[in-house]
Amino acid sequence: MTPPQRASLHKHRSSAVTDGIARAPHRAFLRATGFDDAALGKSIVGIVSTQGENTPCSMALAPQADRARLGVAAGGGVPVTFTTISVSDGTSMNHSGMRMSLVSREVIADSVEVAVRGHAYDGLVAFAGCDKTLPAMMMAIVRLNVPAAFVYGGATLPGHALGAPATILTAIEAVGAVQTGAMSPAQLQAIERTCTPTAGSCPGQFTANTMAMVGEALGLSPLGSSMMPAVYSERLAIAQRAGETVMRTIAQGGPLPRELVTRKSLENACAAVAATGGSTNAALHIPAIAHEAGIDFTLDDVATVFERTPLIADLQPGGRYLARDLHEAGGTPMVLKTLLQSGHLHGDVLTLDGTPLADALQAWPDADGTIVRAVGQVIHATGGVTVLRGNLCPDGALLKVAGLRSLQFTGPARVFESEEDCMRAVGERSYQAGEVLVIRNEGPKGGPGMREMLSVTAALYGQGMGETVALITDGRFSGATRGLCIGYVGPEAVLGGPIALVQNGDVIRIDAASGVLELDVPADELASRQARWTPRVANRLGGVLEKYAIVVRPARQGAVTHSGAVDWPYEGEARS
Repeated sequence: MTPPQRASLHKHRSSAVTDGIARAPHRAFLRATGFDDAALGKSIVGIVSTQGENTPCSMALAPQADRARLGVAAGGGVPVTFTTISVSDGTSMNHSGMRMSLVSREVIADSVEVAVRGHAYDGLVAFAGCDKTLPAMMMAIVRLNVPAAFVYGGATLPGHALGAPATILTAIEAVGAVQTGAMSPAQLQAIERTCTPTAGSCPGQFTANTMAMVGEALGLSPLGSSMMPAVYSERLAIAQRAGETVMRTIAQGGPLPRELVTRKSLENACAAVAATGGSTNAALHIPAIAHEAGIDFTLDDVATVFERTPLIADLQPGGRYLARDLHEAGGTPMVLKTLLQSGHLHGDVLTLDGTPLADALQAWPDADGTIVRAVGQVIHATGGVTVLRGNLCPDGALLKVAGLRSLQFTGPARVFESEEDCMRAVGERSYQAGEVLVIRNEGPKGGPGMREMLSVTAALYGQGMGETVALITDGRFSGATRGLCIGYVGPEAVLGGPIALVQNGDVIRIDAASGVLELDVPADELASRQARWTPRVANRLGGVLEKYAIVVRPARQGAVTHSGAVDWPYEGEARS
């Protein structure tokens, strides 16, 4: 029998596996998975998700990924499903497991790359739900630069407790209220049981929803898909269309991910984050996605966009509304269209299907005036996330200002060498109003893993101290964090950054209106401390954290772990 030859011009990379006499063993393996002669002549498209039972964020992904199979098949391709890991930020919070959260972003991106390149797939449809899984999938898509689509699994519906709407943030902050006696343990248990009633990610403009919005702004996700709740059946139709879109992209030869992720679309993504008071984590993830495209886009570039973009969306945690509310009003396209109308967005970038963004947005509604305000009635003149500078953070730091009552704070430092030390003090209430709590040794390399501090910040807020103290760390915060909480301070302590030199009682000045974070210590005294400073002696790590600590780059560069974009196959290898 004559070996199968390419029956479709759509095939590209997978020809390296299916064509020619030497590929008979490869075809034998594929036949064992259910391929026939017709399938061997078609494009092979990977469908990957982080489906799992470890978090509600991922439990709605399997039906959506399965429906994408229909889209790929309808477009003339062969879908091949596989899964990868996720780490639940909800259950890894406030213990050593949180060190694995940011690390998982790299593990996921690497695992998808390994699967797609190892099997020479022609395209990819990727599904994710929990915080780090979203940027991880987008990083993988851009790194691979094959025809691809990213689909977010959607957020949970809001719950209820004690006669009022509730979300997971209600439960987290209620812990602090119990610690102060303002709430009973029975009331906390009532919130715990009813605040998260369905599968899906956290419903506010926390990290998952923020990065889902970034996916639309970058052109990697279908317009209008990100704010739709996880349990809405329309998500199945979106997933199927994503499969069809990838097949059209294969047939047309583009647009490829690196044609979508450009400096302009990265700026659009930053504008969407700023305009909605999104997660500070976006300032870590957007540079990492840019890195995969070979674009040098750092915290400085993020800051430039944040500073020129107004806050126009009234979303939790700083505001009142949730993802479902925004979806029903007009979704992410409403936000993007409002920014375009005011000159804060580039309209000449491409959407997932190759349409110019400005053209695609015409079909979507204008700002509703309540959830999303026209730029003439902004909530705040600059974005909901601010980058701070000063002698305490030469590489910058991040503060979510959305919802803050005051943008200035000055107080004495109380220094903690780890998150656990600070959490213990907060739990015992052995701190004072007016202090600046400093948590160090929690950066990407020093942690290692750059833990989120949501449990600490939520406990402070629950104790009614959210804006009577400030919190500064070289670690990071959850998208659900609110209050005067400054993270991502760089350089981190393990690298000898100024945060390593802070002593108890040093006065720290915060002025978010001017973008300033200053340590009120004379320069000669800081120089003397620097000369005496020695790195903290860390325990031997072993395993993934040891490897991560060796290769991870600073937060201002996205905490990435490799040198950047390359073409595939690598230079010097045969190309199909």
